[in-house]
Amino acid sequence: MPQHAPGAASRQLRIVHCFRSPVGGLFRHVRDLVRAQTAAGHEVGIVCDASTGGAREDELFEEVLPFLRLGLQRIPMQRQITPTDITTLTRLYRRIGALDPDVIHTHGAKGGVYGRAIGTLLRVSGKRVARIYCPHGGSLHYDARSTAGKIFFGLERVMEWMTDGFVFVSRYEAEAFAAKVGISQKPFRIAFNGIADEEFEPLPEPRAPRADFLYIGMMRDLKGPDLFIEALARLRDRRGVAPTAHLVGDGPDTERYKALAMRLGLGELAFHPAMPARRAFAMAKRIVVPSRAESMPYIVLEALAAGLPMVATNVGGIPEIFGAASDRLVPPGDPAALASAMERLIDHPDEAAEEAALLRGSIADRFSIAAMAATVDEVYTLALGR
Repeated sequence: MPQHAPGAASRQLRIVHCFRSPVGGLFRHVRDLVRAQTAAGHEVGIVCDASTGGAREDELFEEVLPFLRLGLQRIPMQRQITPTDITTLTRLYRRIGALDPDVIHTHGAKGGVYGRAIGTLLRVSGKRVARIYCPHGGSLHYDARSTAGKIFFGLERVMEWMTDGFVFVSRYEAEAFAAKVGISQKPFRIAFNGIADEEFEPLPEPRAPRADFLYIGMMRDLKGPDLFIEALARLRDRRGVAPTAHLVGDGPDTERYKALAMRLGLGELAFHPAMPARRAFAMAKRIVVPSRAESMPYIVLEALAAGLPMVATNVGGIPEIFGAASDRLVPPGDPAALASAMERLIDHPDEAAEEAALLRGSIADRFSIAAMAATVDEVYTLALGR
């Protein structure tokens, strides 16, 4: 095993990305890093849960497989803490250890525990490996005063001594970690999620007339699809006719949201399984991001790059994306405020289009995959040099 020195991340590394759930923004972040790191000459692999994801995630794995020189390892991992974690940790230790990594880059709370524990065991056995952690929101969304919050943040404090460097995807995430877990003396960088140049290209022509609004994301309350449905019902009551809308995504609560739509007299709402974001964008004139909590949501960046007028909530790193326009964000958990902001986009289409164009121009230089990968590389260099 070669010994690394400061600046070692400029040399070829063996990098293993370890996380539980291959869905959403976390999975996109990893896929983008895999491509960028492979292009830079590193050997990269992925270790993640075998039981999470659907047809869309299978397609995304097929796309990224050619870049995984260290392969793809999928092992069942439970979301909650259970006795099976010991068995899972043992299996992961064997799989990851066999890859002889220089860097174990962990993502999310569960992946962070598994990967950093395995990196520590490998170091005890004499191998030099950098243990990197990126929370991606995850446990940071818990209230520090709650029982769950106390447990998770206590665990994070224990895991801090098993960490050689941190990556945060937003200033919000870094500040939340410092406030809820504590200020770490380990090196860290803020690596904003990045998007590709082609995502700024015009959207494909739709096959059918565009709906008034789109929701795209996980079907779970944290992302707020229930608030979106309630806001549509309020607009129907105000205007006498319901706006047309598509809801795109997978998740455990899809049937509950369909039942909510029926109960509110919105049975005509169209629900779709997960699909490529730009295909979904072409289905609607405007997009709504009604999240109750976020870190640095890709969907906001992707939709703004595509030029869609947007209503979004004032949570997580979204104000960092909107910048000077963050005063247009709406409070989370407030369907009335959400409905009013959506109505403004309908009633003032020229103003909405102008705002969308300004936001599109403002993100091009600030949120790139190249910048994200370069910042992560800095953390590797610092961690390997310690």
